[in-house]
Amino acid sequence: MGSLRSTQHDCGGGVSHSLLFLLGALLPTVLLFFLASDRVDEQLSSISTFRFRNGSSAHQLTSHAADLPTNGSDGGDKKEESFPGLAELLPRVAMDDGTVIITSVNEAFARPGSLLDLFRGSFHDGEGIGHLLNHTLIVAVDPGALALCKAVHPHCYLLEVMAAGVSSANGFMTRSYLELVWSKLTLQHRVLQLGYNYLYTDLDVLWLRNPFRHISLYADMAVSTDRFNGDAEDLTNAPNTGFYYVRSTNRTVEMVRRWRAARSRFRPLAHDQEVFEAIKGEFVAGELRIKLVFLDTALFDGFCEYHGEMDRVCTMHANCCLRLATKMHDLRNVVADWKRYSSLPPPEKMSSKLRWTYPAKCAATMKIPA
Repeated sequence: MGSLRSTQHDCGGGVSHSLLFLLGALLPTVLLFFLASDRVDEQLSSISTFRFRNGSSAHQLTSHAADLPTNGSDGGDKKEESFPGLAELLPRVAMDDGTVIITSVNEAFARPGSLLDLFRGSFHDGEGIGHLLNHTLIVAVDPGALALCKAVHPHCYLLEVMAAGVSSANGFMTRSYLELVWSKLTLQHRVLQLGYNYLYTDLDVLWLRNPFRHISLYADMAVSTDRFNGDAEDLTNAPNTGFYYVRSTNRTVEMVRRWRAARSRFRPLAHDQEVFEAIKGEFVAGELRIKLVFLDTALFDGFCEYHGEMDRVCTMHANCCLRLATKMHDLRNVVADWKRYSSLPPPEKMSSKLRWTYPAKCAATMKIPA
């Protein structure tokens, strides 16, 4: 009997050790599940909204945004701005995952031979990205721009900006320029509320390769930067809101609401990028827990931090550049360089010594050293 009790004890001890081993193995998995549940729930909510484009789905996605904490009185009780026809237009523009590319144009930029032609042409000249034009919503800020847009593009939307001079080539930081950028953010906020992700791109960004391949699926927001410090999550990177992606969730709807509301906290001539730069830490470290990543300038290039390589770049932004004519000159050089590169057979591309032409005219407007 003693040996039997000993055997039973040994078996019981073996079971206990096995249970402890299994529990030890399962515990990290359970913890990871609970930590990830917030993003999983949001992802499932987003997927359901993309599949069922009706009022109840969009309301379900955004109805909890009001439950998130807010910072003081900022006009959140005002009736949401109306955007006639936008909800009906977005399903025709969106990709299968509910993402819309958005850019904006005034009459000066939409005229034949101006920025709109360069922008649209870059999709056709790029590597397999022509189809992305079908998912691009061009927001016209005056009736003249709308008419010119409709002549060349299937998805145009009129957002009338109540400011003088919006049809002309507005100088950076003029009052009409500021009203333009804040009005665009209001429309983008509405796009998120309707359950759509968006990638906003300035019109002076040339598209060369598919940028979505380099935007993290786990990012709430991915934003370009004039100068990249090598760490995609380092908040010391300065954002450039001329090219950025936002995923539609309750938290990002609230983020953009607070971004818009924060305008009143800054000087009257503060633009959207300046305000976002000042408050981005509040979104990341606060209760919204926004996952913000910065895009590498080696892939999302621009005139501020110029890279000569042509084999990886997805977009080229005429940032750090003043005046429309100057942008047009240096962007045309980019187009010519890209066409020369694209015409090479694949083996020659690999060994090509071709480099982008230095944007000398733009650099002169900003006194950027070569």
